[in-house]
Amino acid sequence: MTTLSQRHDFALIFDVTNGNPNGDPDAGNLPRLDPETNHGLVSDVSLKRKIRNYVELAREGEAGHHIYVQEGAILNEKHRQAYVALRPDDPKAGKDAKLNPKDDAEAKALRDFMCANFFDVRTFGAVMSTGINCGQVKGPVQMTFASSVEPILPVEISITRMAATNEAEQKKRAEGDDGDVRTDNRTMGRKHIVPYGLYVAHGFISAKFAERTGFSEADLALLFEALQNMFEHDRSAARGEMTARKLIVFRHANALGNAPAHALFDRIRVGRSVDGAFREIDDLGLGNLPPARKFSDYTVRIERDGLPEGVEILDLL
Repeated sequence: MTTLSQRHDFALIFDVTNGNPNGDPDAGNLPRLDPETNHGLVSDVSLKRKIRNYVELAREGEAGHHIYVQEGAILNEKHRQAYVALRPDDPKAGKDAKLNPKDDAEAKALRDFMCANFFDVRTFGAVMSTGINCGQVKGPVQMTFASSVEPILPVEISITRMAATNEAEQKKRAEGDDGDVRTDNRTMGRKHIVPYGLYVAHGFISAKFAERTGFSEADLALLFEALQNMFEHDRSAARGEMTARKLIVFRHANALGNAPAHALFDRIRVGRSVDGAFREIDDLGLGNLPPARKFSDYTVRIERDGLPEGVEILDLL
C-alpha cells in the first residue's frame, strides 16, 4: 500500500434532529454543551467510536482492518497476539500475565504488528502499555470536539413504559397507592433531545506520523468513506436523526503542509439563510429569527479565492 505523503485537514459538518448526539454522564445524560455559551458539543471520542463501528462493518474480517478498541474487549489479550506472533516458539508468550519487549528492536516490531493489524491503532494511535506492553503509538489522525454553530436548548421529554419488570412490580402497580385496582403497568421515564442542531468538527491528518504507523492512501479513503456514512449505521431511538451534511478537505502539496490549519478552516463560513440571502450567525438582527429546524435554514460558504499555493479543496459531501 502507498503510505500517505500529503497533509490533510478536514471539516465535518453534521446535524441532529430530535435526538441526543452525545449524552454527558456527569449531567444525567443531557446533551453535552458549553456552559458559558450553550453551544452543543460532541466529543472526539464519540466521533471516533462511530468511525470504528463503520470500519468494522464495512471491512469485517479483512486483514489489517481489525478494531482495537471494541465494546467489551480485553485490550491486553490483543497485545498478547503481537507477542505470540513475534515469539511463536516461546510458551510464555501465550501464558504470562505481564510481558515486556526484550529490546528496542522487539518494541518496534510489536508496535508495527499492532499498526499493521488494527485500523484504529494506525489511524488514531493508542496507549498499549497496560500490563502486556506493546508501547505507545501517536496516530496521524486527530479530531476536535464538534461544536454547534448556534446555542442549543435541550428539551426533556417524558415517556411511559406499559410493561412491568417482574410480578412484584406488576402487583404493586395494580393495587395503586390508594388501594384502587389499576389495569395498566405504566412506568414514567425521561429522555433528552436537541430539537435541531448543526455541528462542526475539525480533523487533522499528519503525513509524517502516517509514515510511522503505515497509514496509507487506502486508509485515508476508508476514513473519508466512514465520515460520510457513519451516521447511517448508528441509528438509535436516543440519537434521533443524525446526518453528515458536508465533508470539506484541504489537501496540501507536501507532508508538512502549505498553510496553517486555522487559516484554512476560517475559509468555511456557516450562516443562516434568510429569504435566500446569507446572514452571519453573529449578526445583531439574527436573534429575531425563528430557531433553525432543518439544514436548509443554513448556508455553507467556502472561500476559494486566494487559496494558499499548494493547497486544494476537496468538497467530498
